[in-house]
Amino acid sequence: MKDNKIIPLIILGLSFAALQISAQPDTLRFDSTGMASDSVEYQLIVFDPGYETYLLSQPQMEYYSQEYYEFWNHRYVTEWNLRHSQSLLYGDIYETYIDYNRNTDYGLELNYRLYYYFRFFEQEYGVDLLPEKVF
Repeated sequence: MKDNKIIPLIILGLSFAALQISAQPDTLRFDSTGMASDSVEYQLIVFDPGYETYLLSQPQMEYYSQEYYEFWNHRYVTEWNLRHSQSLLYGDIYETYIDYNRNTDYGLELNYRLYYYFRFFEQEYGVDLLPEKVF
C-alpha cells in the first residue's frame, strides 16, 4: 500500500439553488452553477494526482450503460462510507464522506467518472474496496 501522505479528495458539485449539506469542510463541496431553475447539473471533481491521466486510458464513457455505473457506484459508495465511518479500523484514507443517492439521476458522465475514480483509487492505493466484485 502506498504512503498515505496524499489523501484522495473528491468534490461532487451539485447545482441546487438551496441545498443544505453537512459535509466536512474542504472535502466535499456542493455548488450552484446558475443553471435554469428546472435544470440540475452534476459535476465530479477529483483532486487526486494521476486520476485524469488514468481516466484517459479507460474505455469510452458509453462502453457501459449508466445503469451499470450506478449499480457499481452504489456498492462502492456504501463500502467507502462504511470505511469512512470506521477510521480506527480502516485508517484515515477515506477522509471524505460521499453523499451519493442511488435514486438521483447524476447522468452518465458523473457516474462514469465516479466509477473510474474508485477503480483508480483501488489501483493507486492498493486497496480492494469490493473484493467479491466481478466485472
